[in-house]
Amino acid sequence: MSEYKLALEKRELTGKKAKSLREKGLIPSVIYGGKAPILASSEYVATEKVLEKAGYHSPIDLTIDGKKQLAIVKDVNLDAVSRRIINIEFQAISANEVVEATTPIVIKGFGESDASKLYHFMYNKAMEEIDIKAKPSDLPSEIELDASKLASADDKLTVADIVLPEGVEFANKELDKEQVVISVYDPAAEAAAREAEEAAAAAEEAVDAADVPSDNGQKPEEEASETPAE
Repeated sequence: MSEYKLALEKRELTGKKAKSLREKGLIPSVIYGGKAPILASSEYVATEKVLEKAGYHSPIDLTIDGKKQLAIVKDVNLDAVSRRIINIEFQAISANEVVEATTPIVIKGFGESDASKLYHFMYNKAMEEIDIKAKPSDLPSEIELDASKLASADDKLTVADIVLPEGVEFANKELDKEQVVISVYDPAAEAAAREAEEAAAAAEEAVDAADVPSDNGQKPEEEASETPAE
């Protein structure tokens, strides 16, 4: 059983005809994984609320014409302009089946670290999510990464620092464990470096401008020196 539940109805309309469903406030969907794909639809607002919470990583209890089916979201198509949901693809799963899911990485404890409290450093996040696999009941809604021990501007956390919950594994066995997830930086030092670069660029432009000949072929300073005094 899942904490997320969604009621659907089987549909007959397909292709361009499915537009009429959207006009009625319904979202067309298809459920893969059984003997044949099941075409369905669901109420827009209710579906959007479930998807916001479950995302691509949590199982959803679907009820289709009274029959229950555990599934996860495989794909959501959005309108390019309005960003409203056009259709959804679900993947049917069983409670005992190990499934893969794309799960967000959440950084915890950075505000309590020496890097933050003592030095007011910040961090860049290089990875937003990661693929994991587990039985549906073991799939976490997020993967936490403890950043409370970070202290210097050179510190970083990699995939190897992620502690997975019991029953959960990385989906990719070839995953590079040295891949950086977050890296600490000193915003004050970076700001000073930018200011120095801008000052150097401005000085170089000034030198270049001084070397540009005027309309009479002379440099600006030469023109100034040859102008007779009044």
